Amino acid sequence: MTTPTLCPACGARNDCSLADPRTVDQACWCYSVIINPAVLEALPDELRNKACLCPRCAQVDEQLRNRHAR
Repeated sequence: MTTPTLCPACGARNDCSLADPRTVDQACWCYSVIINPAVLEALPDELRNKACLCPRCAQVDEQLRNRHAR
């Protein structure tokens, strides 16, 4: 079973603002990055579209660091 606040690939917190009732009105970090479609396609079908990946599994750590450095 997938939990909305956990990454379906590794089980770590995914920091999805939409999955947290306290921040559901804020844009998620994933809205500001580009996730390679191949990363999503590599997930087994049963894990896709169930919960957000964490930044590490989405392979966007560098994009997020650059965004915060501005």
